[in-house]
Amino acid sequence: MKRTISLTINGKPHTDEVEPRLLLIHYLRDVLGLTGPHIGCETSICGACTVLLGGRTVKSCTMFAVQADGRDLTTIEGIAADGKLDPIQEAFWNEHGLQCGFCTPGMVLSARQLLADNPNPTEQEIRHGLEGNLCRCTGYQHIVNAVKTAAAGKSAV
Repeated sequence: MKRTISLTINGKPHTDEVEPRLLLIHYLRDVLGLTGPHIGCETSICGACTVLLGGRTVKSCTMFAVQADGRDLTTIEGIAADGKLDPIQEAFWNEHGLQCGFCTPGMVLSARQLLADNPNPTEQEIRHGLEGNLCRCTGYQHIVNAVKTAAAGKSAV
């Protein structure tokens, strides 16, 4: 039996009928067409599906869409404003913190929460804060540099 859910996603209200077993990642991608959160491992290991739910990171492959009912959710599509990249996105671009881009949405949103919780993290704190997100391309140093740059407010070229 389907359930009606209502969420605010990237500042816009959405109401849909969904199966109770529909994962949040599949709701975002298949129902709403938001392809920023990626489907990687579907076991919560890779972090490619990371979104912000109520301002906190969650891996959208680990929860049902009905669990997000009534909440505010932000995907990578919702952090740029007026055609201008979010400072963390800009730092990832400038510091070459992305290669294939598959992990980038989850990394950026995890970095966003990390910097909201700790605006001046050490390299060790950055690495710890991002350890729930896997990257197969960059070797992480450029990602760490991007978070340092964003923390220092030096992301603008």
